[in-house]
Amino acid sequence: EISVKQTREQAMRRMRTRAQDAAEDRILDVLVGQQIGESDSPTRQNFRKKLREGELDEREIDIEVAMSQPQMEILAPPGMEELTSQIQGMLAGLGGGRRRLRRMKIREAAQILTDEEAARLVNDDELKVRALANAEQNGIVFLDEIDKITSRGEIAGADVSRQGVQRDLLPLVEGTTVSTRYGMVKTDHILFIASGAFHLAKPSDLIPELQGRFPIRVELDSLSVDDFERILVSTDASQVKQYQALLDTEGVTLDFRPEAIRRIAELAFQVNEKTENIGARRLYTVLEKLLEEISFDAGKRGAATITIDATYVDARLADLAKNEDLARFVL
Repeated sequence: EISVKQTREQAMRRMRTRAQDAAEDRILDVLVGQQIGESDSPTRQNFRKKLREGELDEREIDIEVAMSQPQMEILAPPGMEELTSQIQGMLAGLGGGRRRLRRMKIREAAQILTDEEAARLVNDDELKVRALANAEQNGIVFLDEIDKITSRGEIAGADVSRQGVQRDLLPLVEGTTVSTRYGMVKTDHILFIASGAFHLAKPSDLIPELQGRFPIRVELDSLSVDDFERILVSTDASQVKQYQALLDTEGVTLDFRPEAIRRIAELAFQVNEKTENIGARRLYTVLEKLLEEISFDAGKRGAATITIDATYVDARLADLAKNEDLARFVL
């Protein structure tokens, strides 16, 4: 599914220029018809120039667009994927081609029509072949928490089911052919990466055949203060940016100073070391506790700028972080 989506997006980007030209012509057909009742070339070119320069973006027009079809998922037993795909295609075709008249701004209409035209220019059969090849040659499967299915010597009851899961995974990792709704996918060249918290279990607790399929083993270090700091400021969806955007909706501007970010990282690291080490998840609770008063009173403050510095962080969190019993339950 991911490969098909990715390949479709790439194909639509390649067709973008042709799709934009086709969408532009459809909009011009509506505009010229509304204006003068005939499509003489100079008038059409004049409207095309205005359209490309954005002069008509806010104007509303009535345009025919395809009706969106509800996505239906059909559950079928293994081995029936091809039949399922055919049934879904038949059901989708029942409403295919239905269109309706919508009134919208030209800027919005251009986007919708461009997407429609790009999708129309894409060859679905060719797309599926390329998507299957992409999945087979460039696919990566990440198996998280694989330690949960290891056979641990001190636990007696669940070992059989854990080994059963491992034996079900083994053919996929070794290389087999999987039937999907888009066709057969060979897993021979797909890269399998597994991860787990092996402080209780050991890689040697996996069945020998599965161990042999994961020959490269890497042990990760715990997050450091510098790592926490980078997570807070360098990631696209960092917690700092999220809180700034959230409080900005109430007119409150948060100004985080660099020394405050460093102090938050130090406190998160400190609490992880003293209590259970839950990694970067600790930043959620630390920031929530730090900003709870501001968040609670944000609606009453009105437009305001609040500076978060190291002193502010210490005043609200330092004593709490030092008290191990409180930190265990609050942070």
